[in-house]
Amino acid sequence: MKATVFHEHGGPEVLSYEDIPTPEVNARDVLVEVKAVALNHLDLFVRSGIPGLHLEMPHILGSDIAGIVSRIGDKVPEDIRVGDRVIVDPGLSCGTCEFCKMGEESLCPSYGILGEHHRGGYAENLSVDYANIIKIPNESRLDFAHAAAIPLTLMTAWRMLMSKAKIRKGEDVLIIGIGGGVAVAALQIAKAVGARVLVTSSSDQKLEKARDLGADITLNHDATPDYHKAIRKETGGRGVDVVVDSVGAATWDRSLKSLRKGGRLVTCGATSGPKAETNVNLVFWNQLEILGSTMASRSELREALKLVWDGRVKPIIDRTYPLSEAREAHELLERGGQFGKIVLQP
Repeated sequence: MKATVFHEHGGPEVLSYEDIPTPEVNARDVLVEVKAVALNHLDLFVRSGIPGLHLEMPHILGSDIAGIVSRIGDKVPEDIRVGDRVIVDPGLSCGTCEFCKMGEESLCPSYGILGEHHRGGYAENLSVDYANIIKIPNESRLDFAHAAAIPLTLMTAWRMLMSKAKIRKGEDVLIIGIGGGVAVAALQIAKAVGARVLVTSSSDQKLEKARDLGADITLNHDATPDYHKAIRKETGGRGVDVVVDSVGAATWDRSLKSLRKGGRLVTCGATSGPKAETNVNLVFWNQLEILGSTMASRSELREALKLVWDGRVKPIIDRTYPLSEAREAHELLERGGQFGKIVLQP
């Protein structure tokens, strides 16, 4: 089969479109003919090299996968059939530890992600355990590209907002750096709950697109570098209830200063760097909560998907590329020029 792989860590130039063997299908496995795979910033980190992450080379990136079931193992349940249109849950867990038994798979000590810890979907075929298969409802009109734009970002945003921050109708939610998949999903989830949503970006074009998706207040953080002061003004001096910040070092202090007393900051990443200084006085005096979140459980993803199936959350695609042009797609993602997801199609 054809796949885009890399044999060593580095920049986009290490990506290579090659012939490799089609993966085996064991008893519990489902072979998915990949029709679309969406990019995430995680792909850039894995390609560049994450300290402590040791990969079988050549490695295949790609966590967000949609396609058609083409073959099934002997122990796959009968409700999964050849020809089913499916998306793939990218989370991998042991199924037997205390956290898995609690339904908290993303806390599993051996938790992994397709495309990071195991070979992913930048390929014509993917073999995965049947527990990771989610059928696309027959009534859904989503094409494969839009279906691939869903899983990782939607499940991440859902756990951050609903399970961790527990946002409620009428609250003010600030999303830092609108444009990426998680931020766009978070905007739509917050609006579905009935929150007032404030967003920041350095791009006026992205802010306009965010308004089209329902953002109530938009701030260009280049034009207003002290945007936390503007946030205070927009909220009558109170501050917001929740900040969603996956930028990290570059925005951390301003995110904390944007919160009301008793506010919650939730984070799932640190694209600008992981080492951010925290004013502890600000945290204890204002009784702030700092919440970390990674991916989501199987049940959380399936609950979040109900918003997609009923049309309240719509996957947003910036553009698509052939799988053979993954290098160009990575270059675009690195520039941060996208709004929504970048999708590859074999």
